[in-house]
Amino acid sequence: MREARWLQISDVDAMDFRVEVAPEREAVRVSPVGEIDVATVDGVRERLDELRATGVRRVVLDLGGVTFIDSTGLRLVLEQLAASATDGCQLSIVPGPRRVQRVFEVAGLDSRLPLVGRAIDQDGARCL
Repeated sequence: MREARWLQISDVDAMDFRVEVAPEREAVRVSPVGEIDVATVDGVRERLDELRATGVRRVVLDLGGVTFIDSTGLRLVLEQLAASATDGCQLSIVPGPRRVQRVFEVAGLDSRLPLVGRAIDQDGARCL
């Protein structure tokens, strides 16, 4: 008889999450899709670290497909900003939907972000 394995909430979150990586003309765009939280943040970190390790000089972190971000996601962004200051890999951030950007505002980090472009919220309205 097989032992039952219970599906945990974090398993569901991680199954609905993906990180798309697309080379562009002068940069590589990293686009997380879904929730960035304790269950998924390592997937984003791994992609960003892999790009840095291969010598990519410009990374665009596109938060447009992010539906939720918690403190681990905030920490990841701060870590990536610090790394870009030391290794010379330029990091730019495309803002996420209002509810995602609001987390950065509440934490007092919105003015520290190297934002580029504008995100489109789920209702089609432009953010920022």
